[in-house]
Amino acid sequence: MTGRPEQTTAPVKTLAPLAREVVKAVAVEHGVCIRPVPMRRVNLTTGESERFDVPCGHTLASVCPSCAERKRKLRAVQCGQGWHLDSEPVIERADPDAQQRHLMQLRAHAQARRDAVEATGRPDEHGDLAWWDGLLLELDREIERTGVAGRLRTGDQRSRRTRSTRRRQDVPDLPRRPVENRTVGRTFLGKGGKTFRPSIFLTLTLDSYGKVRADGTPVDPATYDYRRAARDALHFSKLIDRFVQNLRRFVGYDVQYFATVEPQRRLAPHLHMAIRGTISRADLRRVAAATYHQVWWPPTDRIVYPNGRLPIWDAAAGDDGVGGYVDPDTGEVLPTWDDALDALGADPDAEPLHVVRFGPQVHAEGVLADTPDARRCIGYLTKYLVKNVAECHTPQTEAQRAHVDRLADALRYEPCSPTCANWLRYGIQPKNPRPGLVPGFCKGKAHRREHLGYGGRRILVSRKWSGKTLADHKADRKVWVLARLAEAGIPAARPDDPDGVYAWERAGPGDPDVRPLDERLLHLIDERIQRRRQLDQATQMATQLSATPEAA
Repeated sequence: MTGRPEQTTAPVKTLAPLAREVVKAVAVEHGVCIRPVPMRRVNLTTGESERFDVPCGHTLASVCPSCAERKRKLRAVQCGQGWHLDSEPVIERADPDAQQRHLMQLRAHAQARRDAVEATGRPDEHGDLAWWDGLLLELDREIERTGVAGRLRTGDQRSRRTRSTRRRQDVPDLPRRPVENRTVGRTFLGKGGKTFRPSIFLTLTLDSYGKVRADGTPVDPATYDYRRAARDALHFSKLIDRFVQNLRRFVGYDVQYFATVEPQRRLAPHLHMAIRGTISRADLRRVAAATYHQVWWPPTDRIVYPNGRLPIWDAAAGDDGVGGYVDPDTGEVLPTWDDALDALGADPDAEPLHVVRFGPQVHAEGVLADTPDARRCIGYLTKYLVKNVAECHTPQTEAQRAHVDRLADALRYEPCSPTCANWLRYGIQPKNPRPGLVPGFCKGKAHRREHLGYGGRRILVSRKWSGKTLADHKADRKVWVLARLAEAGIPAARPDDPDGVYAWERAGPGDPDVRPLDERLLHLIDERIQRRRQLDQATQMATQLSATPEAA
């Protein structure tokens, strides 16, 4: 007996679940969006209006599990349909309609007037150059809303900055072949005359920044190269683009891919890529070793304006008088982004700010269609799409949390783009400056803690992957469901809107027909249960009909 009082743990009391949480749990169980958006559909002919609850469409499970899972499954279908194609995907473009042609005529007239204002340097009766640029932007948005894909290339393309294409001496040479206009891989002949068409599942990682433990934390944080890790993450998307270009030029055909970017346990991004067709592991390693991306940005090795002595915005500064940042002591205007790049280009001894490369680990495996390996790889590609980058490996220990903090500190003052506020710290005005920029508080995606420095897209799909967009795959699923219901004599709940008959607008929370969220969720749950029961009934009927001798 030590005489010390025995330590006891207070009992944990489980409270009853909240009613709203039960509703959300049931909604998720049945695949109902828990953040439905109230929308109003107005008949432009009769003036009648109806209100519908539209799914929010969010891709993160932490926001809406139902919508995120629906998006993930749709991506899995897209990945599977394009991976093992045995014929070239057919991509057809619709002819422009009358509205699209009319808007493009307006766009042509506005572009001509805008160029005339720029040539004379004087505004016309409508407005100055900024006014015309704003009108062109609005017309481009309206053209895009009508369903036109792609963007027009306008402006002075001759002013685009170029760099020498001479390859670096510290990377292996990479032969270049003419790229054939094909996307389908080779067919191989096996035993017994059986043919098969394998494809590739590829994983590429970045280089090492120091030894790490099994949990991803560095063995010696003092020597771990956090600065290079931060810069590699910031420019990883450009390295992927360069790898695809080099791969197509090296193998000699239009390689198609479905790729996702995820963080490793050490928090560095890495790439998983499904590639149509087969490429030897030796060739993939050769292309990865010869791929690099040079960041030709002004140097950031000297801090000109530390915290407490930051540049000041002057609305009258600049050659054109539109405003700019000036030195807080002398009032001298800081060099613009174009001035900094001009100085960099005029220096014959200039070096790139950073060079990002892949690490030596290149993992590739052959995959056949309709096999367990193919399904496993597709599941692996889409596994983390419902999570933020940082949510893929949630810190569990103090060492892991400290590792995240050190990486965030390294990213805080690294410029993420030409428009990043951090350029002020190094005595340079960002591109397109505006008042209120503060170094260390850039609002760019890469600087958000949940993205760990990676500001690119998580999903990368080539144009000729499946011959369809994600909206096309979604429409295919809708057509299949409606067809099964029609076969069973069940009408669609929401028939498609004829073109030009209806207009949609968001309903406000104060509208009298917008009921509380809990009530709307209850209605959506019941509607989903009924539609699922109808679909199951229709599918069962179709199966029974196909199994009867008369149907055969």
